[in-house]
Amino acid sequence: MSKIAIITDSTAYLSAETVERYGIHVLPLKLHWEGENFRDNVDILPQAFYNRLEQSTSLPTTSQPPIQEFYNLYEEIAPNVDAILTILISSGISGTVESAMAAAQEFDQVPVEVIDSHLTSAGLALIVQKAAQLIEAGMELDEVVQQVKKLAAGTRIYFVVDTLKYLHKGGRIGGASRYLGTALKIKPILTLTADGHIDGLEKVRTKKKALQRVIRLAHKFAGKQAIVAGVMHANDPETADRFKEMVGNSLHCKQLDKYALSPVIGTHVGPGTIGLAFYIDQE
Repeated sequence: MSKIAIITDSTAYLSAETVERYGIHVLPLKLHWEGENFRDNVDILPQAFYNRLEQSTSLPTTSQPPIQEFYNLYEEIAPNVDAILTILISSGISGTVESAMAAAQEFDQVPVEVIDSHLTSAGLALIVQKAAQLIEAGMELDEVVQQVKKLAAGTRIYFVVDTLKYLHKGGRIGGASRYLGTALKIKPILTLTADGHIDGLEKVRTKKKALQRVIRLAHKFAGKQAIVAGVMHANDPETADRFKEMVGNSLHCKQLDKYALSPVIGTHVGPGTIGLAFYIDQE
C-alpha cells in the first residue's frame, strides 16, 4: 500500500482535528492589507478579519502561495511518502493551481499530482476529506485521483451574498456582474461553474427566500439520494445554524457540517454570505 500525502490550501478551512486526523498539509493563501501581509487562517482568523473589515476603509488584496512555497513543502514531505496529492481552490478564482503545477514540474523526488477542484471553501473541504478517507482505505494514487476528479465534478456549490460589491471590487464577479445594481433586498444566488468561475443563477427577494430556493435547487439536483454536505458562512454563524437545520430537515444528508469562510474568501464575498456545498454519496 502506497503512502500518499495530501496538500490543500487554506480556503478549505478544515478543522484542526481533521488536519491532524489525516495528516493533511495546508498551504495558506495571502492577504495584503494597509501595508501588512497575512497568511490566511494563520496570521489572521475569520473573527479578527471581519472585526477589522468593519472598521477599515479599504479592502485587502489576496494572492496565491508562491511556487517556492509549494516546492519547499514537496521537498519536506517527500522523504516520508511515496506520492503527493495536491487538491486546490479553483483556478477560475485563484492562481494557486498554477503555482502548485509549476513547482510539481520541477520536482522529481516522488510523483506529485495536482488537482484543480474547480471549488473552494466547503466544497473543497468535502472532497479533500473524501480523498483522505480513500487513501486511508488503501486506494492507490491513480484511483484516488480518478475518484477525486469525478467527485469534484459532481459537487455543487450555491451561495447567497448580501452584496455584490466585494466580488466586484475583488475582480472575481464573473457572470454574476449582470446582477450589479439590483435593489438591496434582492439577493442573488450564485454558483461555481463546471470550470470553476463564479456565475449568477437567479435573483430572489429577501435572504430567507433565497436560502429556501437554494435548498430547492439542491433537492432538484439530488432528489432523494443521500448527500454529503457542508453549510458555509461569512461571519454569520446564527443564520448558518438555522440554514443547516433547514438543510437537514429537507434533504437526505449522510453528513452535514458547518464551515466558516476563510478571510481570503471572505474578502471576495463579504460578510453575511451563506452557502451550501454537497455531492451525492455513492456508497
